[in-house]
Amino acid sequence: MLMTVEQIAEEALALPSEARALLADRLVESLDPAEDGLIRQVWMREARRRIDEVRSGSVKTIPAEDVLAQVRQAIAR
Repeated sequence: MLMTVEQIAEEALALPSEARALLADRLVESLDPAEDGLIRQVWMREARRRIDEVRSGSVKTIPAEDVLAQVRQAIAR
């Protein structure tokens, strides 16, 4: 029986975090290096879009200290 991508994703998300990280690494390593240029272009467009949003004021930034405090608080729970 062939599994759909959604079924595979559901199974993968049920794995412990260490196993998911290993799987993610293996999947990334399996990507075609020829696609690397396309992936970089997509990320550059996304980065530019985000920079433009911050500069235009349509997105409000959060100081790093606040974000780190939130993360520490979430981890401590």
